[in-house]
Amino acid sequence: MPEGDTVFRTARRLNDALAGGTVTRFELRVPQAATADLRGEVVHGVAARGKHILHRIGDFTLHSHLKMEGQWHVYGRGDRWRKPGYTARAVIGVTASDATRWESVGFDLADISLVPARDEHTLVDYLGSDPLSADWDPTDAATRLGADTRSIHVALQDQRNIAGFGNEYVNEILFVRGVHPETPAQLTDVAAIIDLGARMIRANRDRRDRTFTGDNRPGQTTWVYRREGKPCRRCGQTLRRGALGAAATSERLVFWCPRCQPERDSSVRGR
Repeated sequence: MPEGDTVFRTARRLNDALAGGTVTRFELRVPQAATADLRGEVVHGVAARGKHILHRIGDFTLHSHLKMEGQWHVYGRGDRWRKPGYTARAVIGVTASDATRWESVGFDLADISLVPARDEHTLVDYLGSDPLSADWDPTDAATRLGADTRSIHVALQDQRNIAGFGNEYVNEILFVRGVHPETPAQLTDVAAIIDLGARMIRANRDRRDRTFTGDNRPGQTTWVYRREGKPCRRCGQTLRRGALGAAATSERLVFWCPRCQPERDSSVRGR
């Protein structure tokens, strides 16, 4: 599933192409909104909230979530799509004030809905604060995370606590902070964890290729994520992999260094 910085860049690219334009093509290829027609409306803007993308068009908000497979592409009008047409779930064509024509296409979107703009809040109000938003509130994020009784790895990925961190970020944040992933969130320095995570995701926001180590070379960008069985870049200890989740059906892969992130107990399933 895309991380918050990827979603932010996607929304920014969509906003650059569509904002201020007049809609000339509008297709939602999903049963619940297939008859919607916003042609003639103006695109006020496109914004990200955590991992959600919000197209604000006329008096409506088009909400989408990329989930595992979803993508939004931007094309010049008439350009050949890079993915099969049958995978398109949304098509928005606009004409800008300078007569430039753009088309955005949402492929394989697992979650898409169209609501009146006044109801936009019902789609995202449950989310925690977003470190990439202008109204980022680290105090609120620390309060929510500090009240969570689950493991820090699970709590930090819960979008109700903080919007935008996915599994790659969580693994890297916890390594840099020296926190074992199973540690209860309430027993960690949540303010320091949040500050580090915010700085990481903001540093990667404008990069073409995400890096946590400062090294952009292939295979050198992460400390622990997907590096199980390899030596820790800090101490040389063999990195481990396990699984944690709020439930068995929502487990995520966990990567850690047993020396740099001392284990509190043996409840992480790993090898």
